[in-house]
Amino acid sequence: MLDDMNNNLDTIRVQGPDVNDDEVEIDLLEVFYALKKKILLILVVALAGGCIAAACTQFLMTPIYSSTSSILVLSKETTLTSLADLQLGASLTSDYTVLIKSTPVLEQVISNLDLDMKVEELKENVTINNPSDTRILEITVDNPDSAMAKTIVDEIANVSSAYIGDKMEVIPPKIIEVGKIATQRTSPSVAKNAVIGFLIGFLACAAIVVVYAVMDDTIKTEEDIEKYLGVSVLAKVPDRKDYVNMKNRKQKNKKKKHH
Repeated sequence: MLDDMNNNLDTIRVQGPDVNDDEVEIDLLEVFYALKKKILLILVVALAGGCIAAACTQFLMTPIYSSTSSILVLSKETTLTSLADLQLGASLTSDYTVLIKSTPVLEQVISNLDLDMKVEELKENVTINNPSDTRILEITVDNPDSAMAKTIVDEIANVSSAYIGDKMEVIPPKIIEVGKIATQRTSPSVAKNAVIGFLIGFLACAAIVVVYAVMDDTIKTEEDIEKYLGVSVLAKVPDRKDYVNMKNRKQKNKKKKHH
């Protein structure tokens, strides 16, 4: 008796995974045909997603504009021909980058322009870039108001130049380019968000179609009977509606022949 029970348990353990594997089996060809059948719906949803994302970006999101000012890093005894001076100027750019965004400089800018913001908020909107192999620092300010972005970046350049010259006892960095009033937004990008909305709509709709196709286990064709029940179809009973439609067509054809 115990030996028989052990054999039965062994049989269950072996057969169990096979049953689970059958339950999670996915017919990729069936999924492909389901997607192909609903491709127009998927594209419509994707286009709708792209249009909604573009509209929200254009009309609901606050546009951000950027303005950039450039300064030239100079050492105390710059001759523009000395290799040592060039190397020193390049090394000073790292120090100047920190000083430009330092609290005293930003506090002075806020005070001079009477800005309604804190130092941390202004610092987040300031970006400093040093093009490779140059002694130029590019100061960029982002702001919802393009004119205000130019005003702030110009003031930062002026204040930081004087501050660096005073604290480091060097020739103040020379402002070589002032900010300009931007005519186009920097962010958010309408085109980029439209593409993202299109992809999200496409993937979401395609995922729904795939899930529906995988979860739908209703029997519709003879192939489904053989697939799910494992039996062959012996006969097919036509649908009553199809039979009536076929009968009506035959009657109409007979009437036409008589006429």
